[in-house]
Amino acid sequence: MPPSARPTPADVTRGRLLFGGDYNPEQWPEETWREDVRLMREAGVNTVTVGVFSWARLEPRPGEHDFGWLDRVMDLLHGAGVGVVLATPTASPPPWLGRLHPDTLPRDEDGHLERWGGRQHFSHSSATYRRHAAAITEALAARYAGHPALTLWHINNEYCTYDWGDEAAARFRTWLRHRHGTLDALNEAWGTAFWSQGYGDWAEVLPPRRTHYLKNPAQVLDFRRFTSDMLLECFTAERDIVRRHTPRVPVTTNVMPLWEGVDAWRWAREEDVVSVDLYPDPRDPLGAQYGALVQDMTRSQAGGGPWMLMEQAAGAVAWRGVNHPKPRGLNRLWSLQAVARGADAVCYFQWRQSRQGAEKFHSGMVGHAGEHGRTHQEVRRIGADLARIAPHVVPGRVTAEVAVLHDWHSWWAGEHEGRLSREVTLPVVLRAWHRALWEAHLTTDFAHPEHDLTRYRMIVVPQLYLLTDAAVDNLVAQVRRGATLVCGFLTGVADEDDRVRPGGMDPRLRELFGIRTLHEWWPLEAGETIPCEGFRGTLWSEELEGDGTADATTPYRGGELDGLPAVLRKGTAWYVSTLPEPAALRALLTRIATGAGVRPVLDGLPERVEAVRRGQALFLLNHGAGPVTVEVPGTHRDLLTGTTLTDRVTLPRHGVAVLRP
Repeated sequence: MPPSARPTPADVTRGRLLFGGDYNPEQWPEETWREDVRLMREAGVNTVTVGVFSWARLEPRPGEHDFGWLDRVMDLLHGAGVGVVLATPTASPPPWLGRLHPDTLPRDEDGHLERWGGRQHFSHSSATYRRHAAAITEALAARYAGHPALTLWHINNEYCTYDWGDEAAARFRTWLRHRHGTLDALNEAWGTAFWSQGYGDWAEVLPPRRTHYLKNPAQVLDFRRFTSDMLLECFTAERDIVRRHTPRVPVTTNVMPLWEGVDAWRWAREEDVVSVDLYPDPRDPLGAQYGALVQDMTRSQAGGGPWMLMEQAAGAVAWRGVNHPKPRGLNRLWSLQAVARGADAVCYFQWRQSRQGAEKFHSGMVGHAGEHGRTHQEVRRIGADLARIAPHVVPGRVTAEVAVLHDWHSWWAGEHEGRLSREVTLPVVLRAWHRALWEAHLTTDFAHPEHDLTRYRMIVVPQLYLLTDAAVDNLVAQVRRGATLVCGFLTGVADEDDRVRPGGMDPRLRELFGIRTLHEWWPLEAGETIPCEGFRGTLWSEELEGDGTADATTPYRGGELDGLPAVLRKGTAWYVSTLPEPAALRALLTRIATGAGVRPVLDGLPERVEAVRRGQALFLLNHGAGPVTVEVPGTHRDLLTGTTLTDRVTLPRHGVAVLRP
């Protein structure tokens, strides 16, 4: 289906903000269902996801379907005005499938079989699994294609399965033939002259299973690419089935935030609606910043348009070492933050907290305390808030003049076993740079390094270890057109096959930044810092020699790198060869942004107050520990309270205002 003919998020939202969560009625007696529907209506719930983990109930034995319970649930929800996001249940196959067809089960890198008893126990490469997944999807789509409750299809759940088994190995070889063509080309791409790894027959090529010592990093990189592609094939196979039955019903799948396993840029192109699950730690003082990062990234994957927060927690989760509840008001604050940054849906896992199973201590919209518990009462307030502001924010968009570049292939390549420092991981670096921009009150988009970047005044590259030639040319072109480019350390080191570029950094980038020679990389120990002119660096440093063309440099002070440049600027291109401490990085990026003509949404914001403009609505969110007053020149109406405010607004702890002139 061409993109122009595909359904859109607007076909689901219809001017509303969606509110609800995963509903698992099969876990409860039917007398509970009517109570659920009553509570949903009272809480303002207008959409629920059904069937995510119901394969064993829908197909208790091979080919034998039990849809009667789901018929009753769908009818009940429709009668209450609650739309259904109907899931294909293929993330958790029933025990009979693994027992009868062991080839559907994945194997880990040691060859151990992963059996049923948890979830995600399927081999993405198994023809048998794919056949059974297609059959249950076909049956669901045929039965419910015309049901009036159906508003959206949800395929599988949190695709995250790896497989090193024999069937995956065969598919891997097929994938490699398609990518590289010949064994000679594969050997060249993988650098198999190193350690006598040259392949003379395709049968010798395996997934990167357990080895005596370090694995070939190019082989691991291709295996990560392969895994993302195989999971995507599983998604698109089921998507195409439901599209055939319901061409006007949008299709999505929920991805985990900033997860290493799938290339979310590529996946987003295959979805009608982009969805994400988001679980910041309520005890993390930077939980809101992490949420903003994920929200910015998801909105950008959706092309700047609306997206769905498919899962979040109403309170505690169940997988951390210590699982803390959300303090009063935090659920509302973070939910409205997602709307501010473009979400048209605020949903949870799950509606009713389970009494049994592995996640019985994972919170629900209706917790163990029931409808009178604090968690559910806060959920009701959020539902009312969303209904109140929806006419003013849908379909408003978030705009940004700063793009942060991110690429999964670069991430995969940079994490290889033989890297110079295990203290340096892309999520750590990415969060540090995004934090600096967030604390500077600068709204950001995310983009792939090969995307069209011409609408951005400032382009930020926290770290892109691997860059294709097209990506390098794109960065150079942006600087030539006058954009400001800021790159962090270890950028442009390798090509698309993880082959180190001549000189340790692409020559085009060295010329761009005014670097003659990158002599050595100097990683820092955990907790170690390095003095620079005006700040201290962390994690990393580099022994750079300028070529004399840089307009300004900030030197290292003391030690082996004394006097050498820590930061270089040549025209509008900046290179930062260490990770400045948080306040210093924020100050540096603020100065660079000001020079690029980029300003915050609102000047003079207090610390820990976030301001985001979505369409005509200005969201003010207080992430601080106490009340705060924000200066907002002019007269505005707070859409949440209906009150008129002039020149200032006072926000309580975890308070939010949504202002319109």
